[in-house]
Amino acid sequence: MPAPNPAALDFLLSRRSRPAKTLVGPVPTRDALAPLLQAAARTPDHGKLEPWRFIVLEKPALTRLSLLVAEMAAGRDLDDDQRQKAINQYANADLAVAVISSPKASPKVPHIEQVYSAGAACLALLNASLAAGWGANWLSGWASHDPEFCKLGLNLAEHETIAGFIHIGTEKAAPPERPRPDLDAITTWVTD
Repeated sequence: MPAPNPAALDFLLSRRSRPAKTLVGPVPTRDALAPLLQAAARTPDHGKLEPWRFIVLEKPALTRLSLLVAEMAAGRDLDDDQRQKAINQYANADLAVAVISSPKASPKVPHIEQVYSAGAACLALLNASLAAGWGANWLSGWASHDPEFCKLGLNLAEHETIAGFIHIGTEKAAPPERPRPDLDAITTWVTD
């Protein structure tokens, strides 16, 4: 059995994402980001396939993506708020890591398990960032599900998708606590 780690459990019981719009510089340096990415790469991975990869987006890349989203949004049925929110996700960010779901052909590991592993990598990166004292948030949005954006913006292969963007920075305002799920309402105990 692993040794109990009360501090880690306390962290998980109190963790709170920080809204991306409240994150400012400074952001982690490459050296500071490396252990966070390493923690994310330790996510559960049935078959050791590494069905995910990371694209670190610094400010110039995020600015480029905001312009691409603005251009693409013009041809979509979006209201002004939806369009501006999508643009701001990139334009107002200083650092984000795109976690790319990149499933591998495998007779033993179903595609869906590999996609779940990419989602787990997102959560691991989010939690590692928070544990390291950074503000962080996991975002997606319509552009992240758009094949044209994925190809033009991030040069993803046809089989790849975006599992999420993990925005990381310095928190300028602490968010209020939000209601948490009622554990009794979402848990079923099976005894036989």
